[in-house]
Amino acid sequence: MTAVVVITAGISQPSATRLLADRLAAAVGGAFGNPSSDDLSIEIVELREYARDLANNVVAGFPSPRLAAVIDRVTSADGLVAVTPIYTGSYSGLFKMFVDVLHPDVLEGTPVLIAATAGSARHALALEHAMRPLFTYLRTVVVPTAVFAATEDWASGGDLGARIERAAEELTRLLRPAAARPVDADAQLDAEVIPFERLLAGQLASART
Repeated sequence: MTAVVVITAGISQPSATRLLADRLAAAVGGAFGNPSSDDLSIEIVELREYARDLANNVVAGFPSPRLAAVIDRVTSADGLVAVTPIYTGSYSGLFKMFVDVLHPDVLEGTPVLIAATAGSARHALALEHAMRPLFTYLRTVVVPTAVFAATEDWASGGDLGARIERAAEELTRLLRPAAARPVDADAQLDAEVIPFERLLAGQLASART
């Protein structure tokens, strides 16, 4: 089974961050072809529910049992979707506090889709100058498309939906075993085309014998 954990650091309830997390989770499931629960597991982790545990971990130096269980599920996942609100040009303190309690090497090689929400499009670059460098430092494999949703994006819908679908496809390609990936019919056809020079050489060889 492929396990994907969606981490959302929204503070309010409901929140735009959770809404984006839900849409990304649905898109990943769709990109997998909506498999059965035996093939794909998608879990959403609301960090706001562990805020007190995270603060105690920072002070005491060790996690509570419930926080340790969440950390274990996150670090053992095959892929991650990380969604945070943007405050003052960067990820939220709650999001960073969770990352800080993880061992620096524990996510190495894990495919990650990064996403963020904010009240203004002015914060869009925070994904590239804050989120992507953070997960690069952790040596994860960050998908090329980052998904940012400002307040106005929820009304337009179209472009945001396209970015969500594209990012989900990119994450799925990293998670799906090569044998299970759909065959590119055009690429397969190209591979079967024999160059004219080889055909001609074969004809000439046949004519000489």
